Amino acid sequence: MGATELLLVRHGESAANVAAAQAEALGAERIDVPARDADVELSENGLAQARALGAWLAALPEPDRPQAVWSSPYRRASDTARVALAEAGLDLPLLLDERLRDRDLGITDTLTAAGVRARYPEEAERRRWLGKFYHRPAGGESWADVALRVRSVLADLARQDRAERVLITAHDAVVLLFRYVCERLDEAEILAIAASEGVRNGAVTRLVAVGDEWRLDAYNVDEHLTQAGTRVTTEPAVGERGPA
Repeated sequence: MGATELLLVRHGESAANVAAAQAEALGAERIDVPARDADVELSENGLAQARALGAWLAALPEPDRPQAVWSSPYRRASDTARVALAEAGLDLPLLLDERLRDRDLGITDTLTAAGVRARYPEEAERRRWLGKFYHRPAGGESWADVALRVRSVLADLARQDRAERVLITAHDAVVLLFRYVCERLDEAEILAIAASEGVRNGAVTRLVAVGDEWRLDAYNVDEHLTQAGTRVTTEPAVGERGPA
């Protein structure tokens, strides 16, 4: 019957999240990321958040535990899944799916908003004109492009018949775009959610299928993080801040 429940988790805090916050605080144009986007690792706090997620999974009643795990292949997301599953003692295969990867920022990758304005003023103006949802940086993707990937994943989740409850570890924009597609939100609605309450690292969003519709059951659940004593972080991903 396909998936009927999705547990969407943003990866734990990454080294790039930390570097982006530092660059913005210093007013720098470039973010000192330690590796290409696919290889960025979790910070120590991010690892603690992943372990807290695992403890939360272990405490779930058996009927509520995920039966399958899908993840972005990017290391910060797949490591979040692996650490959480090990902590929970859940022996589940981990399916890596490139459609769940983070948004490609093209020529704006590793740049702060100030850096885009300084180095690519025409690109910054295009973003201002088109808006965050539809702007596609040269060589990169728009949020609308990522939404197409999400729709494709949902179609495959509906066709498979092995798991009704699926844990998905991915990225903040991907989690938001699952909400956008499943709840049939519009551009203004999803951007308002992103602006008012961004997806927290290691937090859980739960979507449940009711008949032919998906409904939001919970968003940004992070009690497991505070209970574990980990620092809760909401730092936007590199390139996912306000208009450049």
